[in-house]
Formats: sequence, structure tokens, C-alpha cells
Amino acid sequence: MSVHPIVKWPDAALKLRCRPVAVSDDVTALVADLFDTMYDTQGRGLAAPQIGVDARVFVMDAGWKSGEKTPLACLNPEIEVLDGPEVDGEEGCLSMPGVSVTVPRVEHICLRFSDLQGERQELILTGAEARIAQHEADHLDGRMHFHRIDSASLADVMAEWGART
Repeated sequence: MSVHPIVKWPDAALKLRCRPVAVSDDVTALVADLFDTMYDTQGRGLAAPQIGVDARVFVMDAGWKSGEKTPLACLNPEIEVLDGPEVDGEEGCLSMPGVSVTVPRVEHICLRFSDLQGERQELILTGAEARIAQHEADHLDGRMHFHRIDSASLADVMAEWGART
């Protein structure tokens, strides 16, 4: 287990659709590294491409900063949107540190994924958990949070990011 450097936008690793994975010792080690890196960098979620790995894997822990750790590792996740409108919320990203973006996301989702034993799981997520899962799943498809905003707001985000890099 180890902490990895976070890949920053516009690195090519953040622009690719990641490949599916099968449970293996390598994937188990990747998950451990993702958790180590996520906690070390004070994140609530982290996807494999954010450490430069082409794999459909993300980890998350929505409440660890205010309570006990509740780590969740998701292999080959799929998201189904449930009822309800999109709600704007502020999102930061470890691959674009220091830049917050107001992103519209649905508040209720069904998250389907394989766990580290290869068992298919299904969770209904709401609120922050739903937002984090959607954000991390976007990374697996080569999307950043700012890909979900209008062009005027995008120009502002890119200008802010450009001033930081």
C-alpha cells in the first residue's frame, strides 16, 4: 500500500474511458493504494485514472471527515439515475486542486458495482454519497466535473485553473 501523486488536468489519463477490471491481487493492491492516496490528500473519493491507472475502479468515503470511516470500493461501476431533479452543488477535484465548480447532479442514484470478492452489489445513494459516486464514475469515462457546466462557467473555471498552474 502506498500514496501516489495525483494526476492533474489536462493529463491524458483523465481524458480516456477506462477499461473494465477483474478481481485480482493487482486490483486489490490498486484499491488499497487508492484509499491510502484519498485519505492522505483529504479527499472523499478517488478514481484510478487520477493516479494514472487505466482501470474502472473508484473508492469513496463520504463521511470520514466528520465521523467514522466507511470506505467503499467500486469495480466496474454503473449508475442508474432515480427520481428527482438535478441539484446544483459545489464540487472540488483532487485533479484540479483549489478550483470549486458548481455542478448539477441528480440526488438519487442506484450504484451497481463489483466488490473485491467479485460479488455484484447494488446501493441506493442520496445526497453527498450520490454526488461523490457520480463524480468518480465520470472520471472512469474520461470526464471531469467541469464537463457538466455551461460554456460561460467553463471559461471562468479554465481561467481560474490556468492562473493556478
